[in-house]
Amino acid sequence: MSAAGEPVGSTNKKMPTAWACTNLCAQKAGIFILHESVSQISYKQSERWLRLFACQNQKFYMPKWQKERKEMKKMSLYHELKENAYPGRGILIGRSKDGKTAVMAYFIMGRSSNSRNRVFVEDGEGIRTQAFDPSKLEDPSLIIYAPVRVMGNQTIVTNGDQTDTIYEKMSEGLTFEQALRTREFEPDGPNFTPRISSILQVENGKFEYSMSILKSDNGNPDCCNRYTFSYDNPLAGEGRFLHTYMHDGNPLPSFEGEPKLVEIRSDDIDTVANVIWTNLNEDNRVSLFVRFIDIESGAYETRIINKNK
Repeated sequence: MSAAGEPVGSTNKKMPTAWACTNLCAQKAGIFILHESVSQISYKQSERWLRLFACQNQKFYMPKWQKERKEMKKMSLYHELKENAYPGRGILIGRSKDGKTAVMAYFIMGRSSNSRNRVFVEDGEGIRTQAFDPSKLEDPSLIIYAPVRVMGNQTIVTNGDQTDTIYEKMSEGLTFEQALRTREFEPDGPNFTPRISSILQVENGKFEYSMSILKSDNGNPDCCNRYTFSYDNPLAGEGRFLHTYMHDGNPLPSFEGEPKLVEIRSDDIDTVANVIWTNLNEDNRVSLFVRFIDIESGAYETRIINKNK
């Protein structure tokens, strides 16, 4: 920096020499700039000056958001399951440690005898729930459904009959999010169980997915809160975990926040299935589905574990 306040070697016009104030637009963005007169500086100019000065002194000219940004904590799937007796139903989507396979898992749990009287069975390329003992089946409306359906290179995973809604509406040309606009949380007050859904796409060596949650407004069924999270080119060894309940309770508290960032520490489907199953609460766990999809070829392998045998 020269004595005149210009970057050494600069051929530009005279640069600002004072940094007591900030441009209003830049201030809103959390970016501090040097200037003589706020009225004489456009936002584009401020950006150019910021880039020019940043290389001279990053300590003072680094954007505020970059200084204060906190990375989302990567959680241990082992601990997330082990320390929660009742997360309810859960979806895990991510990428294997070696980056070669798309990982997906779905589990169900239950506290009532009706919820526990279920198993996963294969149904074409997907799965469905069915009563383990049909004579003990009470109300099938919210517990018998197809959690997994495949539509071309896309795999749909949900915790309810919205699987069929997504499949049918997307077949008609709607998007994942548009399809879910026709649905709300489950009508099982006072819990109003959230509807959690995901869609995973593997095509031409690329992998991406989206996750959604529809839930009541802090237990108030008059309002449905809708959230969709999309992940392009997921990183190896990472996944997102979304479940219906924060923990056990009465009423059951709905999941809060963004899907949890968790580690996927293995490239082996049986290892991942074992980690999930053995760390789900032994009394409440019911069934588990895990699928690995090769990102290059689209070939897949599946594991199903049922408590009832």
